[in-house]
Amino acid sequence: MNGWDLLEDFLRYLKVERQMSPHTLRNYRSDLSQFLEFIAPEGAEPVLEEVNYRQLRAFLAHSLKGRGKTTVARKLSALRTFFKYLQRQGVLAQNPAKLAPSPKVGKNLPHFLTVDEVFHLLGQTKGDEFGPRRDRAILEVFYAGGLRLSELAGLSLGDLDRKEGVLRVWGKGAKERLAFLGDAARSALTAYLPLRELLLESKGRQGETALFLNFRGGRLSARGVARVVEKWARLAGLSQALTPHGLRHSFATHLLEGQADLRAVQELLGHASISSTQRYLHLNLDYLMEEYDKAHPRSK
Repeated sequence: MNGWDLLEDFLRYLKVERQMSPHTLRNYRSDLSQFLEFIAPEGAEPVLEEVNYRQLRAFLAHSLKGRGKTTVARKLSALRTFFKYLQRQGVLAQNPAKLAPSPKVGKNLPHFLTVDEVFHLLGQTKGDEFGPRRDRAILEVFYAGGLRLSELAGLSLGDLDRKEGVLRVWGKGAKERLAFLGDAARSALTAYLPLRELLLESKGRQGETALFLNFRGGRLSARGVARVVEKWARLAGLSQALTPHGLRHSFATHLLEGQADLRAVQELLGHASISSTQRYLHLNLDYLMEEYDKAHPRSK
């Protein structure tokens, strides 16, 4: 079986067995296709049984040209997973990527807002038209539920329990969790949903299930959601560019500053590992020093 057939088998495995998202599958396909083209240029068939560490190093060095270390680290991770799969299938005797050192990538946390900045941002989205009401609901749900961009864009009307104020969210690896909505988020959705129905009627698309719509009556894309956040952050005059993940980061930071249990925040964020949640414990230095002074017996 040639390399391209093995790649297709691997992608099917990731989709069916690992239940990876379409976005992740696209990244795997892109990164691994580049590797196959690198080891077998000019249309030749790639022979994975003969792949070695020297070829891998040459590919990674080539990938570094004009790209950031994060991108190269992702490609190496994809290759490790692919080669591990090929080992289990008996195609490779060993994993040539196992000993390859990963590029050192800085762990920069995204910009997050103070509580006052969040209230200021949400206060900008005024208006009775479809656009402002939808955008207000998007921002409120982001901050109330701590959702990822893909999670919010993927919400359907059936995922919302308005009475209980709960969202059913499909996270990474198709894992289901619940996100909670406070009064402000529930009110924003109550104001938005009638206009959603009116838009669908005007477009003849009453069967559309997406919770958040574009102006044509279809599902608002992840990029469209990101533009909503960018627009209102700009109009609010926030000093740094705010991303959807910045709202998720703000959600986690404010919960931890409010002394929420770390394990509870892990569940709310949908993190598989507590180490992922611990990244948010940066908080701010003043807060940490205050907590230290209050708690440590020898701090005075």
